Amino acid sequence: MNGYPGEVELPADTIVATDLAETAQGKPIYNVIFDFGNVLVDWDPRAVFVARYSSESIEQMMDNDISGFYNANDMMNEGYSGEEAVAWVSEHRGEPWASMFQYYCDNMVDALTGPMVGARKLVEDLKAAGIGVWGLSNWSAETFPLVWERYEILHMLQGKVVSGYAHKLKPHTDIYELALEEFNIEADGAVFVDDLGVNILGANSAGIRGIRYEDPYGLRTALIESGIDIPQVQ
Repeated sequence: MNGYPGEVELPADTIVATDLAETAQGKPIYNVIFDFGNVLVDWDPRAVFVARYSSESIEQMMDNDISGFYNANDMMNEGYSGEEAVAWVSEHRGEPWASMFQYYCDNMVDALTGPMVGARKLVEDLKAAGIGVWGLSNWSAETFPLVWERYEILHMLQGKVVSGYAHKLKPHTDIYELALEEFNIEADGAVFVDDLGVNILGANSAGIRGIRYEDPYGLRTALIESGIDIPQVQ
């Protein structure tokens, strides 16, 4: 199975308000909470392996049923060490997957392929409009310093919650509740932007509306249509 385990299909670049977030539908948005990977910065794990591994090996590595890649990556995102994650892969999937995951841990910087197109200006426009901008991301505490030191856009945010430090993981409700508490904002005045539908539903479980990000034009349009006064696409 390629892709993140448990992913659900949701409409792209559309405000979704299920569960506790239903009562927030149509209310003004005062705060936008951004995921990092594939929303603000491009995270492409395949890129790590290109120098040493064949396309067939990479495709198998990205198949969680074969390699356990996403399970191990989530372990690190939740606060386990890379060593512990590699040991899990070794026990549950064996070789060559354990060695490949160790290679990923050692070279994760190569997965950071640049800022997402349009993201910096969107954050800048939101701040100019008086909208709060925040970050909530699943990321390993071991590797987060790599992304933090490379991307100015993350420093534009007014605050952040990173799973590897919090020892909580999206899409579980508690990490969204922690973010609301840390940012001192209300759920019904916020929207969460993530590239995974399962994480949007997680935000909804905490009363936060969500947008599954796919396209920079679509995201900007969805925010404008919600009533946020930022420049439109010309």
